[in-house]
Amino acid sequence: MSRDPSLRKLRYFLAVANSSRVTQAAIDLNVSQSSITTGVREIEEQLGVALFQRTPQGMKLTQEGVRFKQQVIQIFQAVDEAFDNLQDHQPLVEGSLDLAVSYTVAGYFLPALVAKFQRSYPWVQLRLYEASRLDIEQGLLSGRFELAIMLISNLDAADSIECQSLTFSPRRLWVCSHHPLLSRDSVGLKDVAHHPYIMLTVDEADQAAAEYWKRSGLTPNVLFQTSSVEAVRSLVANGTGVSILSDMVYRPWSLDGRRIEHIDLSVAIPSMEIGLAWARHRALSPAAEAFQSQTTTFPP
Repeated sequence: MSRDPSLRKLRYFLAVANSSRVTQAAIDLNVSQSSITTGVREIEEQLGVALFQRTPQGMKLTQEGVRFKQQVIQIFQAVDEAFDNLQDHQPLVEGSLDLAVSYTVAGYFLPALVAKFQRSYPWVQLRLYEASRLDIEQGLLSGRFELAIMLISNLDAADSIECQSLTFSPRRLWVCSHHPLLSRDSVGLKDVAHHPYIMLTVDEADQAAAEYWKRSGLTPNVLFQTSSVEAVRSLVANGTGVSILSDMVYRPWSLDGRRIEHIDLSVAIPSMEIGLAWARHRALSPAAEAFQSQTTTFPP
């Protein structure tokens, strides 16, 4: 075995770390499950540590795995920068771009995308604005914003706004490391309804939750509502309640170092869809077209 892990094996590791499933990682990368399993095992053998804890709920990162994941992300960012810095971007794009983002996008999706765009198009002045979904829609239609990256599943002005889907983030149940639901072979919303629920309200997450709870004919036992993802994370990790949130905002540890597990629900829960949006009646500037073109190749 080579002393230096290949980028291919590191990509296998990252796919498993992001999905918590070897099967899903194999589907995402279009390779065999055995290739994923072998690649991850060889990395663990070389490092001499376990990067994952194998559980009935999937592949959970250990503390060493969490640290290694951050380092692997930095490796791929460095590779992207190396290629970007050597590419000759023609034609030269100048001007400005007013880009609006929703809260979740700003914290969990935007930074790497913006960094890549700024490296590729250094002569474009990028102006960023965080706003609510309603303010973003109004800003796109009025011309205040030229583009937006936002949750696009609940647009009011869908007939007037064009959308380009960028990524889907599955929603799963978050529980503490010792929660009784972890021992269940199957968990549905009926099971969740028996436990105190922590409801996230930012980016209309509570409205999205209300829709799938209503379709099930059930009601969550809401203990606390908050706009803070970190508050949800800490309350869940300490066993105060459970929550259903997307993988995009999932992290396996709370701020005080307590473990958070996530469980695939047995019922269909809509994924969180993030997309690029712009006014249908207004032509895009060269800077906006460059940003739109880059998002089509940006990895989710």
